[in-house]
Amino acid sequence: MTAEDRTAHMLHDDVMSNRQELEGVLSRCGDVHFHEWSYGDGFAFQAVSVYCSSLADYSSHLLQRALDEIAGYEGEVWSSMTPDKLLHCIQRNNISLQPFSLLESSADVYESVMNGFIVLLFDQVNQALGFPMESVERRPITEPVNEPSVHGPREGTTEDLSLNLALLRSRIRNPAFKLEFLQSGAVTKSDICFGYLDEVVNPDVLAEFRRRVESITDYEVLETSYIEDWIQESTLSPFPQVRYTERTDTAVAAILDGKIVVLVENSPMIMICPAFLVDFMGTAEDYYVRSVFSSFIRMLRLLAFIIALTLPSLYIALTTFHPELIPTVLLLAIVDSREGIPFPAFVEALVMEASFELLREAGIRLPRTVGSAVSIVGALVIGQAAIMAKIASPIMVIVVALTGIASFAIPHYDLAISLRLLRFPYMIAASMLGGYGLMVVFLLTLLHLTNLHSLGQPYLTSLAPFKPRDWRDLFIRVPLKVFLQSPRNRKLLRFGGRRPQP
Repeated sequence: MTAEDRTAHMLHDDVMSNRQELEGVLSRCGDVHFHEWSYGDGFAFQAVSVYCSSLADYSSHLLQRALDEIAGYEGEVWSSMTPDKLLHCIQRNNISLQPFSLLESSADVYESVMNGFIVLLFDQVNQALGFPMESVERRPITEPVNEPSVHGPREGTTEDLSLNLALLRSRIRNPAFKLEFLQSGAVTKSDICFGYLDEVVNPDVLAEFRRRVESITDYEVLETSYIEDWIQESTLSPFPQVRYTERTDTAVAAILDGKIVVLVENSPMIMICPAFLVDFMGTAEDYYVRSVFSSFIRMLRLLAFIIALTLPSLYIALTTFHPELIPTVLLLAIVDSREGIPFPAFVEALVMEASFELLREAGIRLPRTVGSAVSIVGALVIGQAAIMAKIASPIMVIVVALTGIASFAIPHYDLAISLRLLRFPYMIAASMLGGYGLMVVFLLTLLHLTNLHSLGQPYLTSLAPFKPRDWRDLFIRVPLKVFLQSPRNRKLLRFGGRRPQP
């Protein structure tokens, strides 16, 4: 008989038989404990407590208080309680008044123990009582590490799903904010929750999301990003089709804008879908500063996007195929700096870009106390050594450094990785066909973006087709007193007005 078969049995009247069956299922689980005790007149009746010491606090006073309340419901005390009275109390649905659950099978008992419950089994009673006594230490609410801001809230999500939902619910105090739950995995039994604002979310998007996410219930989900493969439209696209955040204000703004948020137990990341290209160019702080400053910063990000994607390939194309487009003084400086370099511009750029990517990855994986120092010192040492050894020219080091700085200015890590990956095809095309090759790769990228979708919605939403109303919150941000009057989400008016989208 397998463990699954044993856990499917209904509980017996004999408490010792129930214990033996549960011990068979929970064998070699060193943190699961069985505690025998007695109750009633002269301690004539047996009972067994089952709990997992790594999840439940057996010393909690809540358990004794709940038991006293159960007995007090019939005007009794535990010293005079009998199995018949206890069963009558359960059948009278007194448990609905208490913070515990009624368990009728060994499968329910097993699942409750693994979820931090203390389960009580009684002799001559074929039902058990489960009390939530979870005592797992959780990381407290702190400032998001990956999304710092000068203005705005400082609270970030944690690994506690209930706490994350409480943070969201405290910001959207309206019954229109719906939360739906499902469980995935036969082993981990991970709790997954997705939320949306009813009558604001696109019903077609919500139906498509439900269809895709329900197919993941048979798999073990350890982190929110596991769900991305089931949600995204194209797994081969370098562009992210969902975005992540640790900021509750960003998640709430996305909900108000008709998006769906996904949370998983033991993961601090909130997934937002559908996600469009323009969503990865904004931050929550864009709405906490004046519109002039926000618009200026957005233009800088757009410039950083272009530099991070095309600067090395532009350098290769100009120096290899189109030197006549370079001013004479600058061209002479480039030729002078490349004197003695044995490699063509493409190989030179490829070596320096690969070295920079290695240093960046090493800086991320190393401990924080030494990671930044190693990446900075390594870049200086390798750059200077490459120049001295005539492997790379000084201007190539400047080009690679500017490209790296521009990629750091991209606010979302997933989009920055996409640009790092796309940079190499652009460099190859520039080394083969010059400016014509760059144009071909750019058109292919644009063609891919126009055909890409996120949960059935065009990836270039807000960019195309051109609608002046949507461009008020794109490359520039109009003042909030104008922006908040926009009828872009007219359905939100019934819930108190529209809020901006970080």
